[in-house]
Amino acid sequence: MTVELTVTGMTCPGCEDVVEQALEMANGVESADADRYEDTAVVEANGDVDPTVLADRVVLAGYTADV
Repeated sequence: MTVELTVTGMTCPGCEDVVEQALEMANGVESADADRYEDTAVVEANGDVDPTVLADRVVLAGYTADV
């Protein structure tokens, strides 16, 4: 399953790393790829993952996320 989130507030490679790490800690997530230029994060999961939970993790990391 692939989930794409709109993530705003990333300004550097470190921000992308923080978002990716926050997403990868969610249950069922295999990988995450954040792109500060596109304001996106793409998550690959091994089953159904609630996009709202993913967005909440991004918010807890200090960024804004929309499903």
